[in-house]
Amino acid sequence: MTSLFGILSAFGLSASAGLNAYIPLLIVGVVAHYTDWIQLEAPFDTLANPWVLIVVGVLLIVEMLADKIPAVNHVNDIIQTAIRPAAGAVLFAASANVVTDVHPVLAILCGLLVAGGVHGVKAVAVRPAVTATTGGTANVPVSILEDVIATALSILSIVIPVLIAILLILFVILVTWWIMARGARKHGKSE
Repeated sequence: MTSLFGILSAFGLSASAGLNAYIPLLIVGVVAHYTDWIQLEAPFDTLANPWVLIVVGVLLIVEMLADKIPAVNHVNDIIQTAIRPAAGAVLFAASANVVTDVHPVLAILCGLLVAGGVHGVKAVAVRPAVTATTGGTANVPVSILEDVIATALSILSIVIPVLIAILLILFVILVTWWIMARGARKHGKSE
């Protein structure tokens, strides 16, 4: 059962990294440094180093500010296209390695795919749609909501990982429905 919770936690943390790379990195690092809830193994124990936590905290502030400034937020999403999947890979590998013997390459690939998928939906579908439909006025509230979701998802991934499985299933259903509805609208317009 502990292995299952570790995998669920890994999926939740890497999904959170798809929204904001630094929130789950900071939360995992702080929890590992100050509690015994997470015991990171080498080389992932570096996340709990106070200097690393300070650097991640500064990067979090920079990313949060950049994501709230019109036009800069789109440049930020382009830059984060490499960073968020990498953070997801690190978080997945660190979380899965804590309780299971998941092969590191498999863990890294899972983290890359989950974080990259969430980031892709955000950067390619959600944010452009929000910008187009609201003239950019909703970008700041949506960015704040993404940060809140990333924080809640990160905390829940550590505290109640089974809830993450339910949330991920609901997310997949929602994205699938949205893609199908979008395709149906385009198909209906072309006739």
